[in-house]
Amino acid sequence: MIPANSLVFLIDDDASVRRGVSRLLRSAGYKSEAFASATDFLAREEYPGPACVIVDVRMPELNGMDLQNVLIQRRREEQLIFITGHGDILMCAQAMKAGAVDFLPKPFRDTELLQCVERALARSADQRWRAIEKAAARRFLDLLTPREFEVMQLVVTGMLNKQIASELGTAEKTIKVHRGRVMKKLGIISVADLVRLVETAQIASLQ
Repeated sequence: MIPANSLVFLIDDDASVRRGVSRLLRSAGYKSEAFASATDFLAREEYPGPACVIVDVRMPELNGMDLQNVLIQRRREEQLIFITGHGDILMCAQAMKAGAVDFLPKPFRDTELLQCVERALARSADQRWRAIEKAAARRFLDLLTPREFEVMQLVVTGMLNKQIASELGTAEKTIKVHRGRVMKKLGIISVADLVRLVETAQIASLQ
């Protein structure tokens, strides 16, 4: 199943490869855009939906491995599929370690490439959905005051109100009030729900 609003990018300096792969993608029901260079691709505005990039490893100016590094540095989420007639084991290992979906030697079978595209778009759709959930969870947590946030962080560790009060140097009654406000603001009724919300928000990376 093709994820809604998905797009496949193809980057290859060989016009015949661009034409052939574009036809294959179109026949399989995928929307695609082709570029003769990685530089041209990077000049395009980042696509907001599920997306993958089929890219030749060896190209003039910016090669496929360089493109992967640029996308990582820019925190872009397109999933990469490398195709090459000159790849080696080391290059393949580096690409896969950096998160590539696959590394296909030319000539490849149509079914191989289409299976890679299917996996890449599924991974992209999943990552984007997780990013949406993460942003929504963080917006909820932004509703808390600094003190409520501090109490919330201790609650999710399993500490009791009395322990939190001792940790923060305040009265247990005060902690109960803060804890109640946290649960009310976030619209949750259990610590388990609070833990799930915090895990979704990945607030550990904010500390």
